[in-house]
Amino acid sequence: MSTAILTGQPVPGSSLEGDLRSLGFDVRVASGAGDAETLLAQVPAGQRVALVDARFVGHVHALRLGLTDPRFPAAALPGAVTAQPDARQALTRAVARESSAVSGHTAVAVDNLADRVTAALDTDGVAVHRPELGSLVAVVPADPQARNEARQAVASVDDEAVRLRTAVKSRDGFFTTHFISPYSRYLARWCARRGLTPNQVTTASLLTALIAAGCAATGTRGGFVAAGALLILSFVLDCADGQLARYSLQYSTLGAWLDATFDRAKEYAYYAGLALGAARGGDDVWALALGAMVLQTCRHVVDFSFNEANADSTAATANASPTAALSDRLDSAGWTVWLRRMIVLPIGERWAMIAVLTAVTTPRITFYALLIGCAFAATYTTAGRVLRSLTRKARRTDRAAEALADLADSGALAQALVRLLRKLPAKPPFGARVFVTLPGAVILVAAAWREPYGSWLPVGAAVLYTLTSAAAVALPLKGALDWLVPPFLRAAEYGTVLLLAAKAEVNGALPAAFGLVAAVAYHHYDTVYRIRGNAGAPPQWLVRAIGGHEGRTLLVTVLAALLAPTEFKVALTALAVAVALVVLAESIRFWVSAGAPAVHDEGEPA
Repeated sequence: MSTAILTGQPVPGSSLEGDLRSLGFDVRVASGAGDAETLLAQVPAGQRVALVDARFVGHVHALRLGLTDPRFPAAALPGAVTAQPDARQALTRAVARESSAVSGHTAVAVDNLADRVTAALDTDGVAVHRPELGSLVAVVPADPQARNEARQAVASVDDEAVRLRTAVKSRDGFFTTHFISPYSRYLARWCARRGLTPNQVTTASLLTALIAAGCAATGTRGGFVAAGALLILSFVLDCADGQLARYSLQYSTLGAWLDATFDRAKEYAYYAGLALGAARGGDDVWALALGAMVLQTCRHVVDFSFNEANADSTAATANASPTAALSDRLDSAGWTVWLRRMIVLPIGERWAMIAVLTAVTTPRITFYALLIGCAFAATYTTAGRVLRSLTRKARRTDRAAEALADLADSGALAQALVRLLRKLPAKPPFGARVFVTLPGAVILVAAAWREPYGSWLPVGAAVLYTLTSAAAVALPLKGALDWLVPPFLRAAEYGTVLLLAAKAEVNGALPAAFGLVAAVAYHHYDTVYRIRGNAGAPPQWLVRAIGGHEGRTLLVTVLAALLAPTEFKVALTALAVAVALVVLAESIRFWVSAGAPAVHDEGEPA
């Protein structure tokens, strides 16, 4: 139970106490600053507490946004301030100072205690979140006339309509915005009124997608049609879970983990279902399914790496390049915004395309279209980011360089070599770390592609790849294009596994490779979301236990050189299971722990 302490002169007929109780607060009334300090001390240290001016006039949703959001230790809006347990000590100190600044226990009528405490928290360096209220009202009127005007302003804005509208993200794709969100938001509200949680809706979305994959695996036309319909339903639920979280402010660490990983699990499980369905019809498309997963994962790593490399840039620096200026000019024309969002093939457009093609064509045609669309989108977005990076004058920060090094996923072999390679010159050619990575990655993939199965040349290429990847991370990744290092490493590792499994030409090798890449990709996504939550990379023991990118790549090439194709298939399967078990166990432990960060997308300001 949270506690709200009303301070200041009571207002007859005010609904404030009822509004706070509807939000789950136990309401107590303080006669003055000294009494507020006493009541604050009586609230258990593990509870949220809020100070609210009794004269407050505003929407209930404004109070909800300001006083109940679990993501922020301290938050405030005009006439109210709240603190969760992490910020309780700072709030207590601020109230004590303000209490000593007034005489005795007299009521504070004009000088708002809540606002003064908020100012004191700011002075103390406490991060106080202030929600964007938009058209919502939150004021402390100074006189009866102002109070009447504020109440009229409250009456003129539909609180529930604003709440429903802002449950939808502001920067979704065209398909999601125009074909899903207009009704999924009402589904989210329906779930909220029945006490369902976002995690339950997320789980329902996953189960629906897995059923869709099962339908696709039947290989029948009816199964494909059902799979397409269920995939769209899964996406509707996927949108609704985030909208429910924003609608009811139900954010949690477990929800962050589910939201961050289930989208990829659903999509890649569906790829596997399509491949199984095609195999039932006599068409082997496992190479296409694995290729689609590799391409999609590398696209995401490009996004993550570029964003992390520029996360600390100021708005002025970030938009200083000519490419960014051109992008801003294009955004001024409304139709170009939607066109540019569509051609990058975000999840809504991508899943809609997959669902329709599954229902009316074959798995092979579906994968061809997916590969072509994703390749075009990857080329478009990567080219734009390269141009921005080359023309931008911003310098990479130490935090950005550390994040890129964590995304590289270097194991024990690379780390041992790093200690020997730190003396490399920091100026070009070695200053541009991406150009150290690229030759080794290209030679490795080329060797796996050109050489027959069982050749030792890919092993030699993997040794060279280990050396170049270690050299790339030996010094901080602060070059203009060094954010490309993690994507190149992902493409080299995943591509090598795909090519060697395809060269084995034995039933089951490509599905085993699919499982291995899926397990490793999960680890890489998990790394990204830990970094996004400011929790750092996964522990070093985990990275070493699963070999790091260079260790896994070297191991797979050695296995392909030593083992017969059927034995290689078994080895890939065992490796996939081992990596999946270790990675999932540590990931689950982390994300359900109390210290795991909540990573969620924000809704549009009201």
